[in-house]
Amino acid sequence: MKGLLMAGGTGSRLAPMTKVVSKHLLPVYDKPMIYYPLTTLMLCGVREILIICNSRDTADYQALLGDGSLWGCAFSYAVQDGAGGIAEAYRIGEAFVRDETSALILGDNIFYGDRLGSVFADAVSLNRGATIFAHHVNRPEDYGVVEFDSDKNILSIEEKPTNPRSNWAVTGLYVYDAEVVDIVRGLQRSDRGELEVTDINRAYLERGRLNLKRIGRGYAWLDAGTPDGLLEASEFVRTVERRQGYRIACPEEVAYQMGYIDADALGRLAREHGSSAYGNYLLNVIAEV
Repeated sequence: MKGLLMAGGTGSRLAPMTKVVSKHLLPVYDKPMIYYPLTTLMLCGVREILIICNSRDTADYQALLGDGSLWGCAFSYAVQDGAGGIAEAYRIGEAFVRDETSALILGDNIFYGDRLGSVFADAVSLNRGATIFAHHVNRPEDYGVVEFDSDKNILSIEEKPTNPRSNWAVTGLYVYDAEVVDIVRGLQRSDRGELEVTDINRAYLERGRLNLKRIGRGYAWLDAGTPDGLLEASEFVRTVERRQGYRIACPEEVAYQMGYIDADALGRLAREHGSSAYGNYLLNVIAEV
């Protein structure tokens, strides 16, 4: 199982904050934004991850994340300069994916909820066709919207429709079998010059191989790609962490929980953070076991 994390783009919706730094390196409360989608992939059981970013920021990502080995993972990097579209990930990462199932996640999407990792892992384990995840929203016209029947069979997918057929938005996490590479090879660029992920999903829908998982009550899905979204996500994370005493999206903790590293390794990583609150939290994770 391979993972692709989209961390490129110009972050124009967050300008001027993104003039000299990638938006995915901006803080969401107490951690870099990229930690959130990265740990989502890790919770899915994905350990080999291709991080797709622009050439300006590659060195910064490598300095922050390294090769993933300290977290029991393997990270590699590829460049997407310009607005090539989400689906272009599979042209860039074709050799990386090879003939395996893969999960694609957008770098500004934040997911939260009890046992959410199990929900995603179940979709990964299907290993056939494609699976998209839908979340109930108040303003579906701002998103890609999925329409489905009473048996959860998908009827249509529309991008930012004027008259939405449901309140269920397609989130920025997708699971595809090995056919996705051939599908993307045959895609044409849209009017805005991009390879659209919606076109991948429609191709699977036409083949009768598009699955739907709804993540509704009890779960949160946030897009931190705008100033309001970034603030809302930070406030959400702060509230949950202060109420519960547990942190969200710490790669070291997730790696330990998933069995990718042991307690000794987690202790070494914690001590690298010195006497910071983050380092002390990781030491407490060990002490609680």
